[in-house]
Amino acid sequence: MAEIRGVNLGNWLVLEKWMEPELFRGTTAEDETELCIQLGEEKYARLREHRDTYITKADFEYIAAHGLNIVRIPVPHFIFDDCEPYVGCIEYLDKAFVWANETGLRILIDLHTARDSQNGFDNGGICGVCKWHLKQENIDHTISVLEKLAIRYKDEPALYGIELLNEPIAPEMFAVMQKANRYPPHDPKRAEGSCGVPDDVLRRFYTDAYHVLRRHLKDETVIMFHDGFRLKNWKDFMQTEEYVNVVLDTHMYLAFAAWDGRDGFKDLLDHTLAGFAEDIREMSRYFPIVVGEWCDSFPVDRTARADDTPLARESMIRAAAAAQLYAFEQAYGWFFWSYKLISEPQGWDARKAFLAGWLPDNCGS
Repeated sequence: MAEIRGVNLGNWLVLEKWMEPELFRGTTAEDETELCIQLGEEKYARLREHRDTYITKADFEYIAAHGLNIVRIPVPHFIFDDCEPYVGCIEYLDKAFVWANETGLRILIDLHTARDSQNGFDNGGICGVCKWHLKQENIDHTISVLEKLAIRYKDEPALYGIELLNEPIAPEMFAVMQKANRYPPHDPKRAEGSCGVPDDVLRRFYTDAYHVLRRHLKDETVIMFHDGFRLKNWKDFMQTEEYVNVVLDTHMYLAFAAWDGRDGFKDLLDHTLAGFAEDIREMSRYFPIVVGEWCDSFPVDRTARADDTPLARESMIRAAAAAQLYAFEQAYGWFFWSYKLISEPQGWDARKAFLAGWLPDNCGS
């Protein structure tokens, strides 16, 4: 297919409270694990209503009509099973393939969570816990889920590829997140012993998973892996002829980028966005690069001058979106995060970005 221009279907099959706080009403939960625990039997009706309505065929039609050609669908490790405390959801991924075939879109299946979590983020299913890699049975289960997905969808015309695991966190990054208490665990005892995923464990998992999936998938079907927040570490990885159609995913967010802001918006554009493009060009010598997540959120108030008018601030947002699109054109493709929010944070909702003109309607042209 042509270079991919896509959007993530976040918060549909993998929940994130900040994207739809009302879904967590009546609980103190900050992640999907605790939500399901606290809801008890009510979880079945609440999750069914959410999954039935959050994404429908009309959304696939909207996405196709706005010039995009692919969706990245985050799915949980329990997608096939009602394993406590979770509720499986494979029938919704089945529907997504029907809708994709009817609208001409392709699908990248993204395994977004794993048992005991690979990052400790809310989007990893359980805040503050990162112990997936400490048990071989967890890793084996992840590969088993990936294999089931490959077998189920290998002959689907809409299948673009499968991403092995979303955002497995590096040890040094996890240590920083713990120190900042960014995702405090609901159950501190369960979080004891959590740590980031070492390079050697992650490389072995990616290699083993690749060989299992390639037994089922056609060569033209992409197998994608995330950089684990260590983009430059993969120059010597999967570089032999036995590895076919492997794509490297990296996530680039202005909101979390390292820039000092001394020169305001100029600094943001000159340094951060130039850095994005340079990193993509450098790593494109080794893999096709996809920016699997990005958005148009950044600290406008910290970036703007005190005397900037409302129009100037709006222009900054438009310019930041355009500059990111320019930088990401150095890659094989990209996916905006996310298609839809039922919350207020600016710059994260693709529908609002299209409406505001921050994203052009001809992204696929």
